[in-house]
This record gives sequence, structure tokens and C-alpha cells, in this order.
Amino acid sequence: MNSGNQHFDSLVEAGNPVGEVVAVDKFLVQVHGLQPCNVHALVMFEDGSKGFVHQVHEDHVVILHLGSQTLRVGIVAVIQHQELVCKVGKDFIGRVVSVMGEPLDGKGPIAADAVWPVFNTAPPLYTRKLLDTQLESGVTAIDALFPVLRGQRMALLGDGKSGKSTLVTQLTINQKNTDQIVVYVLIAKRRSDVDTLLTRLQENGGLEKAIVVVSTMFESLIMSYIAPYVGVAMAEYLWQQLAQDTIIIYDDLTSHAHAYREVSLMSGVSPGRDSYPGDMFFAHSSLLERAGRLDSNGAHLTSLPVVNAAGGDITAYLPTNIMSITDGQWILDMDIFRGGVRPALNIGLSVTRVGGVGHNKRQKALAAQTLKLLADYRQAEEFSHFGSELALEAKRALQTGKYIFEMLTQSPSDTYSFMAQQLMLDIILNLGDGESLDISDLKLNIAEYAAKVTSDELYDQIRDQLKAAALVKLKGASTSHEEPADKPAELPGDKVADKILSKTESKEKDKEKAAAK
Repeated sequence: MNSGNQHFDSLVEAGNPVGEVVAVDKFLVQVHGLQPCNVHALVMFEDGSKGFVHQVHEDHVVILHLGSQTLRVGIVAVIQHQELVCKVGKDFIGRVVSVMGEPLDGKGPIAADAVWPVFNTAPPLYTRKLLDTQLESGVTAIDALFPVLRGQRMALLGDGKSGKSTLVTQLTINQKNTDQIVVYVLIAKRRSDVDTLLTRLQENGGLEKAIVVVSTMFESLIMSYIAPYVGVAMAEYLWQQLAQDTIIIYDDLTSHAHAYREVSLMSGVSPGRDSYPGDMFFAHSSLLERAGRLDSNGAHLTSLPVVNAAGGDITAYLPTNIMSITDGQWILDMDIFRGGVRPALNIGLSVTRVGGVGHNKRQKALAAQTLKLLADYRQAEEFSHFGSELALEAKRALQTGKYIFEMLTQSPSDTYSFMAQQLMLDIILNLGDGESLDISDLKLNIAEYAAKVTSDELYDQIRDQLKAAALVKLKGASTSHEEPADKPAELPGDKVADKILSKTESKEKDKEKAAAK
């Protein structure tokens, strides 16, 4: 047979199973023959395009076509490989690639080290090792309150435009300061979203230690369906073969589920809950379970799936599926986002099931103290609605809560080390009566002071120096209790707290006047 495609002809001459296309429905292709073959076997068509086996029937197989051009009935197909594989290698680091592994950044071809099964099985339990190392995200609200360990699976849930992509981009950028590589998978995104992400990574140096796998909504649904599997295959090669600590981000699995639902419905699969196929849970669990820590080389693969919870409903089918697979979740709240806090982390609903293992004694103590203080802050806020005079402790909780929210608010380009986070929290939580802080000044100098803490013996001394600098600057700027000129946007509770404090002060003044009369 001479098709004009040398690779195709060589596969046929080698005796690989062949078949004839008998029906085409968009990306669904029915082929008569091809037996024996496996589900997910890689198939090459006569025109050079490829696909993989989706269903195997008695007299035909259903193939999902990966090409952009519609196939015609009558052309020949041949089995190229008994499983779907993709190109992998260390040279992919720092590059932007398509789902097929082709470069999209104009930096020339990429030399692959090997091929890797796209639908690989997760490492068995006996090959794994316990997790104990905290992953440094650079985001204070996460590292201090809801930490994630290297090798953990942590879901990120929230409504559309609540800052999910911005948060994982921050985490990606921070890895330029660590020994980790990030595989960032974009699933069925708009081109504008892709451009925004790539620009942000390039400007902050995050792209140098990342592999970005791109699938857009204008490509085939099949590309969106296999994109996360291709991404984790690239990450697995770095993790298992090169002993490289790796993070994989799926942005987002809601788009992936929508693509898979459409593919399944067109394939004739019976719909289940919300019209998703019955194996929807397996499709995501088989993906997320490919993370962990290997006993053989001690390396970690951390999995961070992003899920869109429409209207903030985390009890819907997909969010509950993902939460039951992962080891914790960060939940972003739209109301908190509108209030100006970034990231808009819902402290009441977010949880990490194993992340606390990576915290040292100081971090654990500060986290417990912070969570208790924020609970007191919310309680004082509730009491304020009754208009009664607040106790001194409640007023202090309101003021300290304002400082904490201001400190937890970070722009996408700001990241802080573990030591910087501990110093800031320690100073705010242990303020004396009548002491005021300039949080913006504290953040400005924190990196310089944190770098000086080279041992535990120096910690208290550096903390006191930093606190004194922040206090002195504010007192020197004004003798009154006015807010600093560069005060950031008001945070949730600021207006309420200010009203309560002003009401309390006015009541005290009225009492003093009455006593004087």
C-alpha cells in the first residue's frame, strides 16, 4: 500500500491491525476492523492525522479524532501504539505547548526525551511515602492558615471571576524561588485568558520554571478532554524519572467535565446526574490520584485542581466530587472578593486535612491564634449591630482583625516567605494597648528583616526591631490617631468597626461632659 505517508505505510507493512472508516460524525469516527486493539490505543489515519480508541464493539470501534479536518468515509486507519502516548522531557520546561506537544511560543522545536502513557495508572499505595514538607505558595492566607504539603491534592473552588486563576498564578510565580517545576494546564480557555496568564508569568519570571499546556475553546472538544491527562503525563515523567518535585495545576476541571459530558452524550452513553456520564467521578479520581510522594526517590507531585462553583454553590455535583477526592479545599467567596480582600478566601469553609503536618511549632501557634482572633472579630461585628457599647476586648479584636485582613490582602505580584509571614502575624497578634501599626510600611520592609533571621535565637530580636520601625514611623508621621495617607482600600468590617469605635468614643465623651456638669 502506498498512501504517500511514509510513517503510515511503515506501520501497515509492519503488520499492525488496520481498518476502514465507515462513518464520521464530527470528531466521532467509526472504523470497521482494527481488532485486536485496546481502549485508548493510538490510531493513525491515512491522511496523517491521529485519534484514539474510545469504545470497542464486536464489529467496529469508535475513535475520537484529534485532527481539525473532517475525515472522509473509506480511508484506512492503522494502530500506531496500543496506548495513547505523548512526548515528554526536561526541554519542555519554560515552554508553552499545545495538547499534542507542539510549541506555541515561537521558540523553535522541542526535543522530547521519551514518550509517556497519557492515561497512565496511579502509583500503587505500597510505592508511596508519607508527606511532611510544606509547599511554599507565597500567599500568606494559604501558607499560614490552610497550608498544602508537597504531594498533596488540594482543590480550589469559587464562583467565576472570584480570583481562582490569579491565586494559582501567584503560586506558580513563587516557585521561581523554590526547586519545584509547575505544569499549568489551561482547559478550554478563551485566547484573552491565555494571553493574560502568559503575560503575567513572563513579567514576573514564573514561566522559566513552568510548562504551560494550552487548549482553547475554539479547538476540538477532544483536545479539551485529554489536556489534563497530557499535562499530568508530562509532570509524571519529571516526578518519576527525573526525581523532580513538581506541581500540576488544572485550570479548570469544570470545563474538562463539560467537554467530557458532550463527548459522552454524542457517543451514546447514558446520562446520569446533571447529564454527566456515569464514569465522571472515575475520570477525575484517576487523574488526581496520580499525585503523591514516591518511596523510591522521595520526589513529590502536588495536584491543584481548580473548580468553578457557579453562584458559589459548593454542594453541586462537580464540586462535591472533587472535594471527596482531594485532601482539602480552598474556597473563594464572591462577597469577600467584592469587599476588597485578595485572595477572597472563605476562612469558615476552607480546610486542609493534612497540611498542618508541615507546620512548625511557631506556625501552628500563630495559625491557632489567628483563627481565634478572626472568630472574635466576627463576633464583635455581630454584637455591633445591637448598638450597645463594646467591651475593651471586643474593640481590640475589631482593630486587630482590621490589621489582619489588611495584611492578608496581597496583589498578584506579591509573595512572602514563611519567615516574613510569621513575623507579620506575630507583630499584629501581640500588639500592646494603644499601639498602632502601618501595615503598608510593615509589608514594604518585611523581606529585608525576614532575610536577617538566620536562626531561632535572632527571631525575637528581629521581630522587635521590625515592630518598632513600623510603630515609630506611624507615630512620627502624626501625633493624632489619623489613618496613614497611603491607606489601602477598605476591607470587610472596616466601616462597621470604624462606626462602632466612633460611637463608643462619642458616648465616653458625653459621659465625661455630664460628669463635669
